[in-house]
Amino acid sequence: MQRVSINPRSDWQALANQLGFKFHTLYGEPYWDESAYYQFTLQQIESDIEDPTAELHSMCLELVNKVVNNEQLLQRLHIPELYWDYIRASWQAGDKHLYGRMDLAYDGSGPAKFYEYNADTPTSLYESAFWQWIWLEQTMEQSMIPVGCDQFNSIQERLIERLAILDIPQPLYFACCKGTEEDRGTVQYFEDCALQAGLATKFIYVEDIGISPDGEFTDLEDYTIPALFKLYPWEWLMEEEFGPAIPSSGTHFLEPPWKAVLSNKGILPLLWEMYPNHPNLLPAYFEDEINQNNRFTKGFVRKPLLSREGSNITIQDHQGIQHVVEGPYDDSGYIIQAFHPLPAFSGNYTLVGSWVIADEPAGIGIREDRQVITKDSSRFLPHVIID
Repeated sequence: MQRVSINPRSDWQALANQLGFKFHTLYGEPYWDESAYYQFTLQQIESDIEDPTAELHSMCLELVNKVVNNEQLLQRLHIPELYWDYIRASWQAGDKHLYGRMDLAYDGSGPAKFYEYNADTPTSLYESAFWQWIWLEQTMEQSMIPVGCDQFNSIQERLIERLAILDIPQPLYFACCKGTEEDRGTVQYFEDCALQAGLATKFIYVEDIGISPDGEFTDLEDYTIPALFKLYPWEWLMEEEFGPAIPSSGTHFLEPPWKAVLSNKGILPLLWEMYPNHPNLLPAYFEDEINQNNRFTKGFVRKPLLSREGSNITIQDHQGIQHVVEGPYDDSGYIIQAFHPLPAFSGNYTLVGSWVIADEPAGIGIREDRQVITKDSSRFLPHVIID
């Protein structure tokens, strides 16, 4: 695994705007960064990322099966009791899911370490599935990278295949919040994949969703919403005023309700309990269960059960130095995970996002930051496979 410097394509910003990548710059700073790329061997991809991703996902599904049938664990994850039966029924019915992204620390050798699973509303999908593939094709055509390079990236094909066999009511509505250009771009890309899969689609902002006197969710024209893909976390939906109506609404949701378990960072100590000393797991515990037997001599990471984009995370490294990202997610309880630093390449801390589509590993996206905690502003860089 190497970080290789390269000249950016001369017209990439214009092309990005043309192809819907309007969030390539965030907060006045570059989000998409093609001044370098990450280079992997096929063995690194297959043995150190793809295979562990498949195994970790399988372990996570085993955990979901355990949690939905255990009220104590559902309570431990701070999932409201009102939704326990709904989540359990969703799992037992085998409600199909689409995607998720595992965050891994990997430096090119040794087992990748599992940080967490963004299993409900993972972002960076468009840039992982589509935009970095465009970069690969064009840079090879322009002899900027070696001819014959490949990329671990079948995300788009697998998404379309999955959407085509979901067998859900139509039209499938796509929703996100207003005023979030990145979320809107991601949802727009998802809707395009659904159209390619032959589905009838509509878009609606979360804020515009209504509820009928019969308890059905409706759009701005009072049409019933039969199925909804929402880039909006389950824990937020449950807290909405219309939350109690969700279980009886008749709307089919993507991701399904059981993803409320898998997107919770409380799965990290539960996985460690189920699979102690697994090579891809880091020791993790609920904060209120820390004792003399599980102290972290090499540092620790404190994470809320429910948080997004690195918010409310505290790292205390082996030297006792703290790194903190503030945020609004401070009311759900915390887990403590052993500190395993991200690898640094040319002064950049590098995180591998490993995508799972329909239960199968499907590709990766690379994020990097000058700081040790990956945030929503951290840059996205492309990758290649060269053997």
